[in-house]
Formats: sequence, C-alpha cells, structure tokens
Amino acid sequence: MSHPAEVIDAAADTVVEQDDLWVRLRAVEERVRRAVAVRRAADPDPDDPYRGQYLAPDAVDRLLDGPAQDPAGRTPWQPVAGSVLGTLAARFDLSDLDLDLLLVALAPDLDARFERLYGYLNDDLTRRRPTVGLALELCGLTRATSARFRLAPGAPLIAGGLLEVTEPERPPLSRVLVVPDRVTGHLLGSTRPDPRLAGLLGEVRADPTAEDADVRRAALAAATGLVQLRSRGGDAEGLAVAALDAVGRRPLVLDAAALARRPADVPDLARVAAFEARLTGAGVVLGPLDALPGQPAERARVLGALCTALRGIPLFTHGTLGWDPAWAADTPVVLTVPAPSPARQAARWRHALDLAAGDGSPVGDADQLARAVAAHRLDAGQLRRAADVAVRTARLADRPVHPDDLRTAVRAQNGAGLDRLARRIEPGVGWDDLVLPPTTHRRLRELALRARHREQVLGQWGMRPGGGRGRGVIALFAGESGTGKTMSAEVVAADLGMDLYVVDLSTVVDKYVGETEKNLERIFTEASAVNAVLLFDEADAIFGKRSEVKSAHDRHANIESAYLLQRMESFDGIAVLTTNLRANLDEAFTRRLDVVADFPVPDAGHRLALWERCLGDRLPRAADLDLAFCADHFELAGGSIRACAVTAAYLAAETGEPLTMRQLVTAVAQEYRKLGRLVLEGEFGPYLADAHGA
Repeated sequence: MSHPAEVIDAAADTVVEQDDLWVRLRAVEERVRRAVAVRRAADPDPDDPYRGQYLAPDAVDRLLDGPAQDPAGRTPWQPVAGSVLGTLAARFDLSDLDLDLLLVALAPDLDARFERLYGYLNDDLTRRRPTVGLALELCGLTRATSARFRLAPGAPLIAGGLLEVTEPERPPLSRVLVVPDRVTGHLLGSTRPDPRLAGLLGEVRADPTAEDADVRRAALAAATGLVQLRSRGGDAEGLAVAALDAVGRRPLVLDAAALARRPADVPDLARVAAFEARLTGAGVVLGPLDALPGQPAERARVLGALCTALRGIPLFTHGTLGWDPAWAADTPVVLTVPAPSPARQAARWRHALDLAAGDGSPVGDADQLARAVAAHRLDAGQLRRAADVAVRTARLADRPVHPDDLRTAVRAQNGAGLDRLARRIEPGVGWDDLVLPPTTHRRLRELALRARHREQVLGQWGMRPGGGRGRGVIALFAGESGTGKTMSAEVVAADLGMDLYVVDLSTVVDKYVGETEKNLERIFTEASAVNAVLLFDEADAIFGKRSEVKSAHDRHANIESAYLLQRMESFDGIAVLTTNLRANLDEAFTRRLDVVADFPVPDAGHRLALWERCLGDRLPRAADLDLAFCADHFELAGGSIRACAVTAAYLAAETGEPLTMRQLVTAVAQEYRKLGRLVLEGEFGPYLADAHGA
C-alpha cells in the first residue's frame, strides 16, 4: 500500500496535517480482520450458497486485502505530526477506550470498505454502521458489561456530542453508533462551523491598539469563568478576541441580534455553539447584550440558556448594559472598556485604513482623519466599514482619503431607528453661513469643542465623576423665532461630521399618563446608538418648570419633568434644546446644561450681512436695490429676512428681470402682514406706496 502523509480537506480545499488518526484506524482494521476470522471459524457452513446474499467469503477477503480509501481517494495509513485525537481527548475528557469506540464508529465515514465489512459482521448488509455490541466486541469488551456505560447518555462520548446512539427502539446492544458530520469534518481538518450556526456567527478582529495590561487582565478573568465587558466607548469585542488570542484560543463570535430573532431556538443553538467551542478549543464572545430581547423575562431566558450551555468555556459578554443577576445563575467578572485615547483612536483608524487599502496605496494623514471624526463613537465593525467605504471613495477620485470622505462614511454607519422618531437633516451649511454676534459664535465653537473632546475630558480625565452621569453634551439655544437657532445646530453638526435629528414634539407628547416618558426614552435610546446631534425645538413644551401640585395633572407633569432631569443627565449623546423664552425652562435643567447660547435679534449691521447672505451672488440685482435701507429700517430676524429674500426671488423670476427694490419691499410688506405687524411710513419711507400695493 502507498502511505500519504497528508490529507486534503475537501470542504475547505486546504492541506492539513493529521495525527495518529490513521494509525489507530489501521488498528481498527486489524480488529475487524480478527472479528471476520472468528465469524468464519464459527460458521458451520462458510460455503453456504445463500451466504452470498450477505457477503461471500472471497468478497470479504478482497475487501480486507484491497487498498484502504480516504476521502481524497488515497491510502491514509501513514501517521504525520500532530495529535488531533489527543487534543480531542483532553477537551472532552475521553479515555483511551472512548477513542477506540469513536474510531470504530468513525471508520465507515473515512473508508467505504468498512460499511460492507460491518454489514458482514452484523450479519445484515443493510446495517452498515457498527452496533453497540459490535463496537464493544471490536474493542475486546464482549464480556466487560461495565464498558457499556461508556456509551450511556451521561458518558463523555455521548454527553459531549461526539457520538450518537440511534435506533432507541432496539435492544441496547443492537443500537447503531453514528459520528456527527461536524466531528468527522473536524478530525479531517475542517474549520467550517456547524451549519446550524449559519447567520449567527460574526467576524471580529482583535483590537490592535489594546493595552497589554488590559488584554492580560481580560485573559485572566476568562480563566475564572464568565466575563462581562461593559463598553464605555471602547472596542469590547476586539479586547475579548485579543484576550482569547493571548491564551491560544480562537474566537467564536455570537451575534446577539441574530439570536434575538430566533428566541425559540436559543436552547438548541446554545448547545450547538457550546459543542462547536469545545470541539475547536474556542472561546465565545457574545454581544451586544443590548440587542437581546428587551423584556426582562425573555432576556433572562436567553442568557440563562447560553450561560448554562457554555459553562466551562471562556465566555465574554459585552455591551453598554450592567449585568442583572437574574439573567443567569453565574455572576460575571465585570471589566469596563473605556473609550480609547486620541492617540489610540488614531492608531485604530490607521490600522483600519491600511487594512482597507490593502495594496499599500496612500490613505492620508491618519491623525488628521481621526481628528475629523473625533466626536463619533464607533464600535470596531462600524470603524472598519467606514474605513473601507472612505478608501473606496478616495480611490474612485484617485487621491488619498480626505476628511470629508471619512465623515460621509461614518455618517453612513448610523442605523435608521432614529429616523422613525425624528426628522433627519444632512447638514449643508458651515460656519461662514452664520451671521451672529461674536459671543454667540464663541458659544457654538465651545459646543463643538466639547463634543469633539468629551471622551478625553469626561472619560479619561474623569471630570464628571459619580452620580450616574453620562458623557453627553447638552446645550441651550435661547432666542426669538428666526434668530438662527436651528441653523446653528446644523452648523455644529456639520463641523462634527454628523447628521442633525430634529425631534417632532407632536410625536412625543401624549395625553395618556406615562406615554410621553416612553416616547422620550425611545428617542434617547436610539440617539445614544447614533452619531448625531439631537435637536429639541421649542423645548420648553417638555422641559418646562415644575409647579405646585394642585391636581393630578400637575403631579403627572412634574413626574415627566423629573424623568427628563434624570434622563438628560445620563445621556451619552449630543443634544441641543431651543427655546424662545429662556425663563420658561426649569432651573434644574439649566444647571445640567453645558453650553448656553443667547441668540439676540440682529442689529442693523448684522441685518445688512444677512440680506447680502440670503440674496446670494447668483440672483441678478437691479441698480436701485438698496440693502442698506432694508437693514436700517426693517427690524427683522434672520429667518424673516430669508423668507423675504425667497419671496422677492420668486417675484423676480416671474418678470424675468433682475431683482428690483420694489419687489424686495413688496416681499417685506408681505412678511410684515404674516407676522401681524403694521406697515408704517416711518419704516417704509419712500417705498410705502409699493408696500401698500403688495
């Protein structure tokens, strides 16, 4: 016979080294030879012509003397380096007898000759797998009845899932032994997981910037049992994978969101995942826990099934939630994963961009790119996907990655959950579009600065300790309608590379008790998972002052305000409240604000700049257009000036001529009437007739 030293794994199409599997299988063949000899010696009529309906003696000889066949069609009896059986025995606490029984059952899956030989020994060619009795006989244990318990339900082979005893309706010794396909594949070198886990497994890479001390601590914690990695903006999954790598275990990453979609199957899937982890020597990474079913009882059922099945296997769970003891019988070691420092974040982006580029093409200044999206909080998957999109976008333009490429790619990682609760605005304005007093402008810059560096100041430096405080940034924009509050929020969002979400209060406030709080909680929860600026326009409608309780209505209104006070303080995002009258807000809200910006009605100088900005440089202007007169005489806020400019532009478009002063005055007069203001000679002067004709 030939003796190949390698077996080609047909499933993975890779060459893998095998251990003494084939040597031990040769020993099984020798035992089969002896068993056949015993059968033939005890047969009173081996030349019985009816014996051919089973297997003729000369056919048996041909099978025994013929070449052994492996799955690749070659003879596999040459041993090579490694010990897959030894590793399997250690992982499942198998004895040498267990390995022999496993090999007897495995033989027909590796060499087709054994099917017919087992049929001969079973005296029934339709039964081509070993029975319990035949397996014990081939292991020399026909009289050792105690050995039968190695195939009992609680025995390592059976309880571990390496071997199945089928046909339970038959007597115990006549039941058939079957090795699951996944076990056979593993012994032949396949790394493909059990197909029942399809759609549940994720791919996570180790965090390349994880601190060695953090990796060692996580690895040591995993050796003691369950570990909960509570993310505070850091890469919890990446740390878990790095810890498993450090102890020589591959990661088996379970997607909690996918499990949540199949709650009825969780107990079975948990057992399959546990078997896969034990078979391959993997550790399990499960999360995010936030994605599991929201109902406490259902979440406890899912986590309890998973933790019970995975007991004894390194298990990392992760998410932003704290651990509830009711979730599982085991209590985890809880480790906090803080947000990375600016230097580490830049290193993460550099690694992700280089990985996405692949061929070594330039990706730009990683430090500059990281600063452009410093306000964003991304998990490892989002960061990797954003880097990939940014690199592909830049490659289309044949240039290095630009900060705008990365901002756009990062915004694309936002889920659509908040779109159902708020109106999304993709910013289209910048700082140059604002016409505001210097003090207000500085407050807006401060808001952007706080949002960009909050992880470093509030997280790493711990400047907001205790009290359940979040790492959010809350600002108040106070001023009359039309003074630029919403536009300023859009500018700040654009500077941070984020979208602006405007909360529609009509979808929030509910007349039924407790519903308003539920609606707000949904908004805050979704906003925490999205890199965006959240705008509560006319916020005094829900952030108003608490009052003396004189009725049930007052009591419930105060409960809403108390809830909001607590929820705003624990918020981790960026929120802007706007109000026309600052005095309407409760003082307790004011104390929790990080930035307060006042938006006064513009003076004449600012109004002139607003007229110039709103009319733009593409609208043709007639020679009689006097914007200085408009700025001096018409006391309008920026929003009203913009409305006048648009109305005047429509009038000019109708005539097909450049914009005239008469058309502009007509637009102003219409705006006055819309606002309920009188058209007076003192304001319109020589253009009063045009105003009255509007």
